[in-house]
Amino acid sequence: MVRRGLDQWVVGRTIGTVTVLHDRAIRRHVTGPAHFAELLAGRTVLAARRRGKYLWLPLDSGDALLGHLGMSGQLLVQPAETPDEAHLRVRFTFTDGGTELRFVDQRTFGGLAVDTDVAEVPASIAHIATDPLDPTFDDGEFVAALRRRKTGVKRALLDQTLISGVGNIYADEALWRAKLHFARPTETLTRADAARLLGHARDVMNEALQVGGTSFDALYVNVNGQSGYFDRALHAYGQEGEPCARCGTPIRRDPFMNRSSYTCPKCQPRPRRGHW
Repeated sequence: MVRRGLDQWVVGRTIGTVTVLHDRAIRRHVTGPAHFAELLAGRTVLAARRRGKYLWLPLDSGDALLGHLGMSGQLLVQPAETPDEAHLRVRFTFTDGGTELRFVDQRTFGGLAVDTDVAEVPASIAHIATDPLDPTFDDGEFVAALRRRKTGVKRALLDQTLISGVGNIYADEALWRAKLHFARPTETLTRADAARLLGHARDVMNEALQVGGTSFDALYVNVNGQSGYFDRALHAYGQEGEPCARCGTPIRRDPFMNRSSYTCPKCQPRPRRGHW
């Protein structure tokens, strides 16, 4: 939802000034804030793109403004007269004198940088796989690669070198729809199983985008500061103890990779062997 907002409100505009208010926000830009601002001032934003948790804005210079929102980062489009946010880290003005772009980050886990080695994708994130909503995503290649892995299916869905953009919440929802346990070994999946799971993952992501994403935290907002509503349609994630929408069995929560996984014990039976 952030990429869509940037596409609507930022693409086609020329950056006027760049003010870095907290150096940690651009720590990935190792040459510092003055160089960061110099590379961006006067450049026109050509597009807004996303891969995994990274966003980038290709510029008419051939460079790209690359961002990662981390745990609490926000890219907000605000009228210039709007008071500064408490955790404003970087401000971008534009030559048209309209709204500003602001990078706000309470916990400063996110960050911005200018990538000068871009081509189609910034070199620094070229190792991250495309996501299922990308027109270039190859379904057949993904199905084959998934079945070659020797790991649990949810671990595979969270592997950014295999597929990006799914994340913990959408993985649980896709697995619930596909009736697959998160520890199901990938090598035991049939092609039909893998293709069905991919289809559900894509459906979940599309449905979430239609309602602005999934918001469990007031920090997760679009560029206008609005939260999404997909959390109201979740069938598995966060539903511990609630009846499964298919069979009525209480949803179970299990620890998983320092997080949690939510499954229906009846619809998603635990495999005899698996990868936790």
